[in-house]
Amino acid sequence: MTGISQRRNKVENLALRHKAFWPEAYLFVLEALESAMFDQEISEHISGQELLEWIRNLGNDRYGVMTGDVFNAWGVQSTLDFGRIVFHLVEAGLLRKRNQDSLSDFIDQFDFDDAFALKFFEGRG
Repeated sequence: MTGISQRRNKVENLALRHKAFWPEAYLFVLEALESAMFDQEISEHISGQELLEWIRNLGNDRYGVMTGDVFNAWGVQSTLDFGRIVFHLVEAGLLRKRNQDSLSDFIDQFDFDDAFALKFFEGRG
């Protein structure tokens, strides 16, 4: 089994165990984290707030005005849900955290309705 398929298998098992979010939500968080680290040439740590910004931007770039709907379909309805996903990934050994990292880092970082509303895209071009 390749590294990618092993990771996918771990994520699918994680999603089944927690029954809160679709595997795609976990994989999207991992992809956003990898993109952030690659783009910023970071090999260390990204804060919850920084990760959420990457998640928001990647979602908007990929899904446009449907981003909120896609995230909701995956079971994600708030920034705190993304934090839960991160900590599920930590628990599964797919991510590491620092002692000062906390689920509270993800509480109310942005409002989904505002972040993914059509008005966000107006004027982008």
